[in-house]
Amino acid sequence: MQFTLQYQAPVSADALLVPVAQQPEMDAVFSQISEKTGIPASLISTDFKAESKEVHTLYFTENQQSKRIFLLGLGKKPRSIDIINAFRSFVFKRKAGLPANVAVSFLHSNAPENPAGWVEAAVNGMLLGGYDIGLYKTEKKNGNPTPDAGARIAIFVTKEHESAVQAAIEKGKATAGTQLEIFTLVNAPANKKTPQTLAQWAQDSGKKYGYRVQVFEKKEIEKHGFHALLAVNRGSEAPPTFIVMEYIPEGKKPLKKIGLVGKGVTFDTGGLSIKPSANMHYMKTDMGGAAAVLGTMELVAKLQLPFHVVGIVPATENSVDAKSIRPGDVIGSYNGKTIEVIDTDAEGRLILADGLTYIVRNFKPDILINLATLTGSTIRALGSYAGGLFSNNDELAGQLLKACEKTGERLWQLPLWDDYAKELKSDVADIKNFSGNPSAGAITAAKFLEAFIEKHPAWAHMDIAGVAVGDSEFSSQKSATGFGIRLLVEYLESLIPSNPA
Repeated sequence: MQFTLQYQAPVSADALLVPVAQQPEMDAVFSQISEKTGIPASLISTDFKAESKEVHTLYFTENQQSKRIFLLGLGKKPRSIDIINAFRSFVFKRKAGLPANVAVSFLHSNAPENPAGWVEAAVNGMLLGGYDIGLYKTEKKNGNPTPDAGARIAIFVTKEHESAVQAAIEKGKATAGTQLEIFTLVNAPANKKTPQTLAQWAQDSGKKYGYRVQVFEKKEIEKHGFHALLAVNRGSEAPPTFIVMEYIPEGKKPLKKIGLVGKGVTFDTGGLSIKPSANMHYMKTDMGGAAAVLGTMELVAKLQLPFHVVGIVPATENSVDAKSIRPGDVIGSYNGKTIEVIDTDAEGRLILADGLTYIVRNFKPDILINLATLTGSTIRALGSYAGGLFSNNDELAGQLLKACEKTGERLWQLPLWDDYAKELKSDVADIKNFSGNPSAGAITAAKFLEAFIEKHPAWAHMDIAGVAVGDSEFSSQKSATGFGIRLLVEYLESLIPSNPA
């Protein structure tokens, strides 16, 4: 799509899209529409209530040409995620019917005084609306003009907001571009996505956007002593990788050093503690935490944010083989702790343990954040509406929760009380990887990770098992959401002094 800014009444487009938030008084908006179309405002208000994703089409004639106006409902008090979803849904449902010349007007009284936030979300949503999940279908759907490079989308705003809106357009495009790649990566089946695939994705992205990527293959992983990662990988035909990404802004002193670690299990059978078959096919998405870290690294580099950011992805499959680790085995780890493996399906925390200790010892980040599709316990507690947040730093937790509310990628904080640590006491090793107790599973998993952060004072763990993929109108089964990328970028941007928190 080609996005341009315009500052006059949108008269030349073949179709005009007008986003409208649901408010007690919308008469002024309807009067503006009535003046343009000749349709009574009372009739428009009767048929259109501006509910979320509601679309009302008006037909009129202008300069002897037939035109359309689409009124797009955003619901009450729309957040950025609501606007993204409304525009994405609009484009997705009308792929074959929209003309190549579309205008989106933010000139009406219902829009914010400075519409930059709405514009960024709208651009993001329209680009996501063109996504086709049919990655490996032999018969492709007929294309439509809107997602193509030649499509023209005119954004109408007042002249005074030109600079802010232009920046919003560019950010919306940059964010969507990365999200689309992450969708494809997460949705790909395990036979098309190995630990080497994640490593190659990072290398390609780093080369394109100017950040350093180093990949440790199996021999280097053995040399470094990533024993927990190697243990999980023992049952897999595909060797593990350990991906190290580093972005340092050019020409400016970084504000902070941020460490990100993502769980990269490209398929999780559960190992010998094998999962039920009903939903095992979704375990191709068990690298959702890694995807969030990969996407964040790319977007930070695209936006050239003033932070030194290090991303770590330990990647492996968790498969079943004669060499697989067994319940009751005792394994090592990068930091030297011994681990009694109670449940081989609690493998994500094992590979994260090596990643967390490595990043702390070798990069000493000011802030440490990890993301993982870690526990079913989080899904049982929070469903598909929020991920679990655990942190040993109240300021960091508060900043992340504030970013959640702004982006709509929600987290809910759960406790990290030391009472839960006793659940991980082992008789034969330093720690066990699973309490054996079906209750508080998300919390005890977080307590396990805490044992490997080397007492880092500003650490947060996001358990995104219920939100990395989800049901939606865009696919018939659960599919990737890209959760975490917008959230982390918003958090980082909130730390920039010139950017109001």
